[in-house]
Amino acid sequence: MSSTNALGMIETLGLVGVVEAADAMVKAANVTLIGKEQVGGGLVTVMVRGDVGAVKAATDAGAAAAERVGELLSVHVIPRPHTEVDAILPSVPEK
Repeated sequence: MSSTNALGMIETLGLVGVVEAADAMVKAANVTLIGKEQVGGGLVTVMVRGDVGAVKAATDAGAAAAERVGELLSVHVIPRPHTEVDAILPSVPEK
């Protein structure tokens, strides 16, 4: 996916909250789920890509969903990440 698309990230403590966030994000807006990272110590981050407005709507919905079932730690949107950031992100599976 092109790095001109926004990157949205939600980090939770535990897997349940991040799965709930991911489900809410893809249902709330036209975004692509690009993966999750288990950072350690129970921290899990889920990432989506899409247009800036869609990613902001998705992360808002995902954060609210994660708070309902778990511990939300962080939410962040990068509107236009540099192309070199793609090297550290999970690959998007081809459809």
